[in-house]
Amino acid sequence: MPTKEDVMNVLKGVNDPEIGIDIVTLELIYNINVSKDGKVSIKMTFTTPMCPYGPMLVEEIKSKVSEINGVKEVNVDVVFDPPWQPSEQLRATLGV
Repeated sequence: MPTKEDVMNVLKGVNDPEIGIDIVTLELIYNINVSKDGKVSIKMTFTTPMCPYGPMLVEEIKSKVSEINGVKEVNVDVVFDPPWQPSEQLRATLGV
C-alpha cells in the first residue's frame, strides 16, 4: 500500500517551471491523504492563482503519483485559501 511519504518523495521530483524548485520545497502541498483502497487525494495551491503552468503541474502530479505501486486513483484539489505565503526560510532560499 502506498504511503504519504511515498507520495511526498514523488512530489519532490515535480518542479515549478518558472522558479525551478520542487513543489514540496515551495510549500505548495497543503495535505496528502492516502486511503487503503489506493486513492490519493492531494490538496495544494499555486504561487499565484493566475499561474500559467497550473494545469501542466496538476497533470504531471497525477501522472507521477499514479506510477507509485498500489495507487489506483489520484485527485488533486487546487485551493487558494489560504493563499500561498512562503515561509521565512523559503524566502531566504529564494532571495526575497
